[in-house]
Amino acid sequence: MVELNPTLRLRRSSRIIVLDPQPRALMFRFDIAGRQPFWATAGGECDPGESFEDAARRELFEETGIKADPGCQIARTTPEFVTPEGEPVQADERYFIIRVNETQIDTTRHTALEQQVMTEHRWFALGELSSWHETLFPENLARMIERHAQ
Repeated sequence: MVELNPTLRLRRSSRIIVLDPQPRALMFRFDIAGRQPFWATAGGECDPGESFEDAARRELFEETGIKADPGCQIARTTPEFVTPEGEPVQADERYFIIRVNETQIDTTRHTALEQQVMTEHRWFALGELSSWHETLFPENLARMIERHAQ
């Protein structure tokens, strides 16, 4: 059973691991003033009343232009972190894997905040995920993919 911090707002979110045929994983670089840059999968906070699956579908389209069914949840993490807006939160993150044939990403639907902090994206070879020189989230992404991307 997961212990959640009751003193922090619970931030429900869906994260999408997007894999191309090679397979490589799509990651977005976040540059937030006063913090070290980091990379994360596509995804974001669920809207009020929105299911994790619906949020995964919506976030995938908004952040990448890809329309796809997220399939079944493959993992859950519950990190505590500070949002780009500066709010400390307790996350309840659900992970989904999407396979794509095309690697073209459309970021025209990014919000103003996403345009500011999500400064680039790239496809990571699976071997790079364990040895990249900047922080990647989730930290166990390579293991998640190995376990669930048969």
